[in-house]
Amino acid sequence: MKTNYYLSVFAIVFLTSCAIIRPGEVGVKQRFGKLSENITTQGAIIFNPLTTKIVKASIQTNNLELSLSLPSKEGLSIISQISILYRLDKNQVPSVIRNLSLNYETIISNIFRSASADVCSQYFAKDMHSGMRTNIENAIKIKMDELLNKQGILIESVLMKSIKLPEGLSNSIERKLQAEQDAMRMEFVLQEEKLEAERIIIEAKGTRDAQKILAEGLTQEIIKIRSIEAFNELAKSPNSKIIITDGKAPFLINE
Repeated sequence: MKTNYYLSVFAIVFLTSCAIIRPGEVGVKQRFGKLSENITTQGAIIFNPLTTKIVKASIQTNNLELSLSLPSKEGLSIISQISILYRLDKNQVPSVIRNLSLNYETIISNIFRSASADVCSQYFAKDMHSGMRTNIENAIKIKMDELLNKQGILIESVLMKSIKLPEGLSNSIERKLQAEQDAMRMEFVLQEEKLEAERIIIEAKGTRDAQKILAEGLTQEIIKIRSIEAFNELAKSPNSKIIITDGKAPFLINE
């Protein structure tokens, strides 16, 4: 009985003094409130539950979703849905826990608000709805990196997933894009008509040249030969026929 008792106590003590660090996590020992600089990336950590606890933190890529009103260069407010992809620097996790605690998403969002306001105020509203969006995203990421990298937070990307422009500006941009598409379509039609006209001219020139060559080659001797060939073909026919001719070429054939 005593053996079973001791085994049970040992098992309980062992289980309460062992932490499992899963893939995508790191664990840091905190003894009497002081964090160790050593980290465990995966596996089991043995510790004294009376004096020590294990603080776990994710080092996987996380997604922070924000919906913000961003200022434009002309003073308009642009509503945007933002995704910030970030992760913790594995080697700086103790510093992150010590300085920022594990509630660091609020700090990321506040820094983003400041960086995005600085960057977006340098661009027109229409730029956020065009190919300039990538430049804006990269500029915001660079500003966030300047403040967060040294604190152990790595920004992987900033994505402006949706942009909602003021209604009047949005309609104006749509009309402009429609006008550009109409102009491109008209240019295509005109180009097709031009090519068709050139084709007709080339075809007419070819016909004219062919007729000119044929006319130049029709000498009296060739005309006589063609007339003889025509008479020979008529003579081969078994049907009765009346031929009116001047002796050079048939004028009328009546079968």
